[in-house]
Amino acid sequence: MPARTGHTASRAGHTVRRRGMNPKVVALGGGHGLSASLAALRRITGDLTAVVTVADDGGSSGRLRDELGVLPPGDLRKALAALCGDDAWGQTWARVVQHRFAGEGDLQGHAVGNLLIVALWEQLGDHVQALEWVGRLLGAHGRVLPMSAVPLELEALVRGHDPARPEDVDTVRGQATVALTRGEVQSVHLVPADPPAVPEAVEAVLDADWVVLGPGSWFSSVIPHLLVPELLDALTETKARRVLSLNLAPQPGETDGFSPQRHLEVLARHAPKLAFDVVLADEAAVPDRDSLTEAAERLGGAVELAPVAAPDGSARHDPELLAAAYDRIFRMHGRIGPWR
Repeated sequence: MPARTGHTASRAGHTVRRRGMNPKVVALGGGHGLSASLAALRRITGDLTAVVTVADDGGSSGRLRDELGVLPPGDLRKALAALCGDDAWGQTWARVVQHRFAGEGDLQGHAVGNLLIVALWEQLGDHVQALEWVGRLLGAHGRVLPMSAVPLELEALVRGHDPARPEDVDTVRGQATVALTRGEVQSVHLVPADPPAVPEAVEAVLDADWVVLGPGSWFSSVIPHLLVPELLDALTETKARRVLSLNLAPQPGETDGFSPQRHLEVLARHAPKLAFDVVLADEAAVPDRDSLTEAAERLGGAVELAPVAAPDGSARHDPELLAAAYDRIFRMHGRIGPWR
């Protein structure tokens, strides 16, 4: 059996981390967008914390949430898998926790990692401690925290959700529904409103050197972090530098037709006091650089354009290209000299 390791470097030749540079980084988001960011960030720092949204209500996560009253584990599982190393141990466990059962029985569609996380929650009675145990088993290069210990429901105000009433605004409930909604999302909020943040997540943000928000589903994975008051306060008050990482393309349904600058504008409506130092975007995904620059300046930040898309033409980030972009941002916009 391959030896389990706690090393933070990826396989030889595929890390851009430099000796003496080990910033404390907190990445916030959910789903595949956060996974992309974590797969990049673990290549350049050994001090990485993921803070994950917990409003998922679809698939295996939704079933476990409904049946057992637990936090939806799916996005937490994806984050842990993204933090697995590139060695045999890490890649084997990444595949195992992401594996979904086939067949037609009760296990059909459940992810192994979801069941493992929920089992440890029930055994230990502590969300944070249980996720730490899963991280140790996987040899994860960082830790994973839920943004709140309370299962949350996402609600959105959507104009034109019903095509027969294109000017009417309806309330759409549930993260899975919001992510695929017709019409134009006007705003989102959480139920219950003003949920408590996990204290360790707040502490991590306040103690960070860099905070990265995005990429990911804008209304259902990125903005929800700004709707947790204690977490928003920490993001606003932290002395860390803040990076907003944009998606490669609008998401069908949720952000159909959105320009890169429109993403910034709707985020600012939900958190008008939150500033960013850097807005990162793929250079090929920005048709109007001047408008994006103006939108970033209204948030207090500068635009960094870099080739971060996968070379196969899909709307997904390449981990090594994204790692190189983050590394350059941390060096060019950060402290001069060794990290604390």
